[in-house]
Amino acid sequence: MIRNNLTMTLVGALTVVCGLTEHGSTQAPAKQSPRQAPIFQVDSTWPKLPNNWILGPVSSVAVGPDDHVWIVHRPRNLSKAKRAQAAPPVLEFDSAGKFVRAWGGEGKGYDWPSTEHGISIDYKGHVWITGSNPSGGSADAPTDNMLLGFTKAGKFLLQIGGRNQPGGNQNTKNFDRATDVAVYQKTNEAFISDGYGNRRVMVCDADTGAFKRMWGAFGNPPDTDAPSARTVGAPPRPEPPSAEAQPEGSRTFSTPVHAIKVSKDGLVYVADRSNGRVQVFSVDGEYVSQVFINRPKGATAAGLAFSSDAGQTYLYVADSASPGVVVVNRKTLEVIYQFGKRGSAPGDFQGLHHLAADSKGNVYTAEAGGGRAQKFRFKGISSPPS
Repeated sequence: MIRNNLTMTLVGALTVVCGLTEHGSTQAPAKQSPRQAPIFQVDSTWPKLPNNWILGPVSSVAVGPDDHVWIVHRPRNLSKAKRAQAAPPVLEFDSAGKFVRAWGGEGKGYDWPSTEHGISIDYKGHVWITGSNPSGGSADAPTDNMLLGFTKAGKFLLQIGGRNQPGGNQNTKNFDRATDVAVYQKTNEAFISDGYGNRRVMVCDADTGAFKRMWGAFGNPPDTDAPSARTVGAPPRPEPPSAEAQPEGSRTFSTPVHAIKVSKDGLVYVADRSNGRVQVFSVDGEYVSQVFINRPKGATAAGLAFSSDAGQTYLYVADSASPGVVVVNRKTLEVIYQFGKRGSAPGDFQGLHHLAADSKGNVYTAEAGGGRAQKFRFKGISSPPS
């Protein structure tokens, strides 16, 4: 009996010690569930290009309501010897990689971007295109201060802003090299990350293009500095303060404000690439939170997508610096793991730029450096690799 009491006393003491060590209290630690995350495997057969076409830098990828996958690339960046084989700028594929259609380029009634940048598909199936050509002033290299809307067949619907029009963070008519568009179905509003010259989120009516509101980092009004480099050959911006000196990061967005997505529950996620972070807002622009993505590596957060489950549990972030796809718990903003590395083999990345996800959980990536789009098949929820 004495021995049993002594044993129980020792067990109790160990429980107290463990509780103090782990939690700073006498409560025993709860059993931790293993972390779970979506796991992927590259599909090296996707997509299938027809007509012996080749791609220039693939700057963006998007998935429509029908799970068709769209990419936009830059045919004019190919060498003159290869341009005859260049695919049109906008291509549509089904989820198996079968080619559906292609279109894009100069047309009547709109200004096609000199440098194609972003593509997104809204809930109506409309296609949004942005451009990022820098200020040059010449006729063959105009500034892309507009965004465009088309039907799936390439019929022109809407242009907001205009080629070579004045930009600036206070301008409500034009952009300065906007990067991405996300249309929120509940309000039929287009949320625009703007961009390479400006440093703000701008919200417009998705049908008319009428200006609604705008904001900068932390939900503050957009800063009033002159547009950034903003011209070709301009000196680089100064290095941002270190994490130790400014733990929350810069109080303003840096250029480029590179991607934007709106979740089903009405949260706006903004990829602030040069600041290496994703900031979260309400649809009215109220700041909620932020997460840094591989912060010491600099310009990281380039593209955004959500997992396909009903609650959109995971946020996928394209890290253009490491490079790789970073999997984040969307609600807690905990970084869970990252997949991919620099290289040209299937599953590797060169200039990872934007990404998208379909309803089956598959992830698609666009490589502005590698000149390709890739598909990563969803293989289920499991313990992620270390």
